[in-house]
Amino acid sequence: MLPSARNRAQSRSSRSWSFSGMDYGDSRRKPHFVGKVLLAGFLTALCIFMLRQSSSFDGTNVFSRHEDGVTHVLVTGGAGFIGSHAALRLLKDNYRVTIVDNLSRGNLGAVMVLQEQFPEPGRLQFILADLGDAKAVDKIFSQNAFDAVMHFAAVAYVGESTLDPLKYYHNITSNTLVVVKAMAAHNVKTLIYSSTCATYGEPEKMPITEETPQVPINPYGKAKKMAEDIILDFSKTSDMAVMILRYFNVIGSDPEGRLGEAPRPELREHGRISGACFDAALRIIPGLKVRGSDYQTADGTCIRDYIDVTDLVDAHVKALGKAKPGKVGIYNVGTGKGRSVKEFVEACKKATSMDINVDYLERRPGDYAEVYSDPSKINNELNWTARYTDLEESLRVAWAWQKAHLNGYGSPTVVDS
Repeated sequence: MLPSARNRAQSRSSRSWSFSGMDYGDSRRKPHFVGKVLLAGFLTALCIFMLRQSSSFDGTNVFSRHEDGVTHVLVTGGAGFIGSHAALRLLKDNYRVTIVDNLSRGNLGAVMVLQEQFPEPGRLQFILADLGDAKAVDKIFSQNAFDAVMHFAAVAYVGESTLDPLKYYHNITSNTLVVVKAMAAHNVKTLIYSSTCATYGEPEKMPITEETPQVPINPYGKAKKMAEDIILDFSKTSDMAVMILRYFNVIGSDPEGRLGEAPRPELREHGRISGACFDAALRIIPGLKVRGSDYQTADGTCIRDYIDVTDLVDAHVKALGKAKPGKVGIYNVGTGKGRSVKEFVEACKKATSMDINVDYLERRPGDYAEVYSDPSKINNELNWTARYTDLEESLRVAWAWQKAHLNGYGSPTVVDS
């Protein structure tokens, strides 16, 4: 075991942790008042610093005006796992990027990495805001000249959605309505919407095509479908360019090791299987808990289509490039190949070179047995195909980031002694 991982595992055995933005803290203790003030002050100062860095030297904010040859993209949820990777790709491709995130699930540390990579004025700005605040969103749109929106912001755990469905309908469906209304009011004509295969529910036939009926079976999928319906209904009355990408199970991380996934510890039980595998490999948890071993599949475990995050953001950028006024594109983003949970665990063991204990539990509410995509439409129309299809290699890349960032992006908060 890695020495730092051993120390962290010992620490976890005697306390529970909560994750707030970019920081860890003991969940049994309330953060010290001074610590809260310092953290709030730091966030505010950082936001102001970023905004100043993003403006030209004469004091004119370049983000507030359209510029020939420059496409300004609003990335909602850009401090999150997928959103930050998308922002990185957009910046590499010379887009102008504004990230809006309330940091309830995202990491300010990821934004700081992006700022360090692209410090030039006029490239990146970060705005701390909640999409549920319609007045704040309207102000953001009024003060910025957006050419397009990539809407990633969402809570995205199937299990959590069954326990707290109202959070999902508010955060996904209601907030999407706020964004679309702001786009309409401020004449922003291009929307790339980050949707999910969960809108299909549990189809009778595999693989899933874009014509597969959408019959979601959990609040997460239902909330996403409602958001899609809002977008599609509005598109019929406007000349908005719309691309809806329904993607499958996301894994991996930036191949150059700049970004990775660092969810709140208290949400890991709802999160991606890769995070649980890595925690088990690091001995942060005693083993991996697999939900369901009695599905009607070859080995009894769920089958999923695992898409590397690098391929996923490539699909979003290609969709942005192909978006046409008055046109709607709906695409599945996956590899077209299903892999079982048992296969995934074996790949994770090889990628980490660690033995992982596995406990098989009852099924998770709202889950489904087998889901994988038919990506032929996106292959044909957007000239996109998954390139990072080696499951073990994608996990190896993500594992390298995890080992190098055992405390995620952050550092401990100030707590009472």
